[in-house]
Amino acid sequence: MKEKFTPNHLVRYIYKETSVAESLAIETALGEDWNLYEAYEELHKAYAQLPKVTFSPKPSSIRNILKYSAQSGVPA
Repeated sequence: MKEKFTPNHLVRYIYKETSVAESLAIETALGEDWNLYEAYEELHKAYAQLPKVTFSPKPSSIRNILKYSAQSGVPA
């Protein structure tokens, strides 16, 4: 039986949140199902247009964590 993949499956695949087995199944289905491939391409184009965001904590937050760690005896 062929597995029915949803846009949710494709989003998880794009973000590399699928298992190896699921990734292989999706890749096989993409090669066999033109409609699924078109949906994947549309989602992938949208993903590529999203801004790449990086987060970094404020230096004061890092200092507070290290201070707490030193006081509690947890090695830094």
